[in-house]
Amino acid sequence: MISRTFLSSCFSLRFLCVLCVSALNALYAQRAPMVPPIEETGYQAIFDGKSLAGWEGDAKFWRVENGAIVGQTATDKQPVQNTFLIWRGGKPADFELKLQFKLTGFNSGIQFRSIELPDIKFAMKGYQADMDGVQQFTGQIYEERGRGFLAMRGQFSYIGEGKKPALVGSVGDSEELKKLIKGEDWNDLHLIARGNTIIQMLNGRITSMLIDDDTAGRRLDGLIGIQVHLGPPMKIEARNIRLKKL
Repeated sequence: MISRTFLSSCFSLRFLCVLCVSALNALYAQRAPMVPPIEETGYQAIFDGKSLAGWEGDAKFWRVENGAIVGQTATDKQPVQNTFLIWRGGKPADFELKLQFKLTGFNSGIQFRSIELPDIKFAMKGYQADMDGVQQFTGQIYEERGRGFLAMRGQFSYIGEGKKPALVGSVGDSEELKKLIKGEDWNDLHLIARGNTIIQMLNGRITSMLIDDDTAGRRLDGLIGIQVHLGPPMKIEARNIRLKKL
């Protein structure tokens, strides 16, 4: 029979070990170097906050108000199809794009690595940081007039040559990430495009990621734009738009 004294000694030793490990962890946490937030350098403003200089779109839907680009529709003021305000300052390849947006109503998006359709004025085709008023699609990577849904919110996707998007893994739970989105308030959007890799971040969290190896379907450079969507009334506002070419 094991004596009570022996059991008591074992318990005391185990408790002491737990205390030692906890103390070491606390000491390591105090001494471990913290990775500081990245310094924002190399960005250039591509919206002056006062005018649409450098941008082009259908004047019926676009204006500048309170330091923000505003695109708006109404029940009696609709585009023939989705229409875009297009930045004319270049066709960035590898870049980081940061801006703040506020969406009221139906649907919008930030277009990048896109082309302008030659036969439809101010229509675009290409990658889009998607967003909508009920946050069903906000945070996903979409392709306007192309392959459609590429990486839903919370997904890390891969597209092989001539293939459909396939799930690699998760960057977070979609419903949990949804809680980060501010409906009808300002949100921080950060897009990173490097080679065949695209990362989308909202309010400091990665919401979707894509590696695109479909050489026939992808683009590695292109235009930037903001979407006004055909359908129910909507209002998209964008400000503090800045670009860093890599």
